[in-house]
Amino acid sequence: MREKPAAGDLPVTAAVIKGQSSKVGLRGRNLFSTLRTLALQGLRQPVHSSRHALALGSQLGRVLLGDTPHQPSPQDPRFSDPSWQSNPFYRRSLQAYLAWQQQLGVWIDESNLPADDQARSRFILTMLGDALAPSNSPLNPLALKELFNSGGRNLVNGTRHLLDDLRNNGGMPSQVCKEAFEVGGNLATSAGAVVFRNELLELIQYQPQSAKQYARPLLIVPPQINKYYIFDLSPQKSFVQHALQNGMQVFIISWRNPNARHRDWNLSTYVRAIETALDVTRAISGSQDAHLMGACAGGLSIAALQGHLQARGQLDKVGSASYLVSLLDSQIDSPAMLFANEQTLEAAKRRSYQKGVLNGRDMAKVFAWMRPNDLIWNYWVNNYLLGKQPPAFDILYWNNDNTHLPGALHGDLLNLLLHNPLTRPGGLKVCGTPIDLSQVTVDSFSVAGINDHITPWDAVYRSAMLLGGERRFVLSNSGHIQSILNPPGNPKANYLEHSTLSSDPHTWHQAAQKNAGSWWPTWLEWIQARSGVQRKSRTVLGNKHYPPMEAAPGTYVHGR
Repeated sequence: MREKPAAGDLPVTAAVIKGQSSKVGLRGRNLFSTLRTLALQGLRQPVHSSRHALALGSQLGRVLLGDTPHQPSPQDPRFSDPSWQSNPFYRRSLQAYLAWQQQLGVWIDESNLPADDQARSRFILTMLGDALAPSNSPLNPLALKELFNSGGRNLVNGTRHLLDDLRNNGGMPSQVCKEAFEVGGNLATSAGAVVFRNELLELIQYQPQSAKQYARPLLIVPPQINKYYIFDLSPQKSFVQHALQNGMQVFIISWRNPNARHRDWNLSTYVRAIETALDVTRAISGSQDAHLMGACAGGLSIAALQGHLQARGQLDKVGSASYLVSLLDSQIDSPAMLFANEQTLEAAKRRSYQKGVLNGRDMAKVFAWMRPNDLIWNYWVNNYLLGKQPPAFDILYWNNDNTHLPGALHGDLLNLLLHNPLTRPGGLKVCGTPIDLSQVTVDSFSVAGINDHITPWDAVYRSAMLLGGERRFVLSNSGHIQSILNPPGNPKANYLEHSTLSSDPHTWHQAAQKNAGSWWPTWLEWIQARSGVQRKSRTVLGNKHYPPMEAAPGTYVHGR
């Protein structure tokens, strides 16, 4: 786990490795190459191109006469204002835009371009079409209404917002009002303390919020490309507080934001760091083992750790493992993957290693351009044309509080993407040991989101099937971050589950049963059954070897 949330929904994030576009190093040259291919294709098939040009001309003629052959999607908020239907000028401009978009799509579909070139072309032309949408124009009816209603203040405010973003936000429209939030103020407020720190991480232990706690603790491992407090936003959305209030001992890793000095931190470096945090968690809690929970790349990391521990005969350190929207099987369909080959991936690895890190802001930019209507043009209209402040939304604030990825770790993730080694026993070595996930016999609980475009649910399902042990899989009715932040009480929440996990995810989906509500209580029941006896909660954090160092949220979370 950069967009405006829909009603009752939470925004999708670019975070993690998740942004496949960011991992593969998609750049402008890839896009221009596709545009060149399209231009040459028009010359190679002149009859085909002329036929479609005449068809477009015919449609535009009908539009000028007042015909409305096309209808925008009811789910497209860009054209929800009634003026796009009632006003003759706006109706014609919208119909011309839709006709142009539709005819370009047919031109590509009926061309003799190879399938991959067709897919790349659709992706590029969709991006261009989104940019040229009439809703992005200063003549947008919403902008004109705001001009009259505000007496022109929207122009002044919009210009000020644009200049500020050019200076301070890399030229991208701001997605959130950052002044509304403070980490440790109104975000990440659960009481706790840093009980261990090394160069890579701080380990936070939280104060109990129940009279009794289970003996076996939970260690949460967030993705390396995001701040940990997605698990501890407001109290109403805090997974940490939900677990604490229900008797769990909770520890969480807060990763350091790396810089060029840390270019050599790779997957093995992070796996060793998680093992250290696991050992400290066990020592403080007095438990022989601990539960692991990993989100996105954090899930990949805890799987690699368990494979490493299994190879060393130390898997008994882990009581269970929970995976949230985590890819272990990295074979997925993504627009960015159309531009990926061994040459582009190697070039991306060299660039990030030379710079030392893959910049978090750069990743956010690339991902935003993969979904420009939600992540760019929506804020273009709001911030610049309407002159309004971006929303004060805690998840968007977290979403924009990104961190960097060390060059070596970025290279390891690209290798995983290219070779998909975890699907083969011994295909990946971590800390010098070969990994075989089928031998990781720890009970596991995996969560996916049916609307997740970043870690598609069927790939998360296939990832769960790579694991040994007793497996449980639930499919939430939400997207990437919504699958994690799914507290009880959301009337729209539901999830699918079936006790039998078939080899094919879609066969499982057809047989799965729908359950109302959040998956959090289901997970809680599952984890409590594996957490040992309950005993009176200890209010003192740490122990004599690992005394509290400072109050949560600690120091590393503030790193830029």
